[in-house]
Amino acid sequence: MEYIYETHLHTVEASACSSTPAADYIDYMLGLGYSGIIVTDHFLNGNSCIDKNLPWEERIRQYCLGYEHALERAKGTDLKVFFGIEFNFRGDEYLLYGVDKQWLLDNPEIMTMTRSELKRAVNEAGGIMIQAHPYRERGYLDTIRLAPNAVDGSEAYNSGNPDYQNAWCYKYAVEHGFLMTGGSDIHRFTQEDMGGMSFPYKLETIQDFVKAFKAGDGTPVVRRNAHDPESVFKPIVEDEKLLVPDQDYTLPVMICDD
Repeated sequence: MEYIYETHLHTVEASACSSTPAADYIDYMLGLGYSGIIVTDHFLNGNSCIDKNLPWEERIRQYCLGYEHALERAKGTDLKVFFGIEFNFRGDEYLLYGVDKQWLLDNPEIMTMTRSELKRAVNEAGGIMIQAHPYRERGYLDTIRLAPNAVDGSEAYNSGNPDYQNAWCYKYAVEHGFLMTGGSDIHRFTQEDMGGMSFPYKLETIQDFVKAFKAGDGTPVVRRNAHDPESVFKPIVEDEKLLVPDQDYTLPVMICDD
């Protein structure tokens, strides 16, 4: 039996671009067949809805509400809820797994760290740092910024991106020998395609996720037309459109060594 975990999810509590209350995800994700979700709201230096003028402690308290609301709602259900972060630099974003609320409270200096410094701090805390949607192209971006020396892996599939961008992400991960994640990057229930990571065993904690990922036990998966009850999760390697780009990217690519 395979267990599917959502690795990239945004709530209205902390992400300015989401319209979904955290608690509403529980029944919905269970209905789609997920065994767990990782709440990865945009951090304070990204598309966050948290007031930047608040003291650090209050900002962190509010930032964690999405995760905490989902965790509370999931009590008594079969869905596991884990904590994660989506951290922004210059439009290039990173998913942090294995750190927690107390780590954030204790480390306000992360706001001024370089990519490499942040990875070191996350690793020292027992976590991992994954570049999210490396080849994303959007109107608010002017450059594709890649940091191959400052990550523990790369998001090879993101349901919020066109297939060709995901194919470039997959190609990038393969060329660098990265361990890969897959995720939906879900903000609302209208999303048609979904993603995640499949594991051959249950995960009980975010530390279990980190350990399983580092062991190479996770498989990025996609579910096309998720609202169709006949659709199923499949490994992304079974979908040719997600492996071979059918068009080029248009933004310049910059390698960030910091």
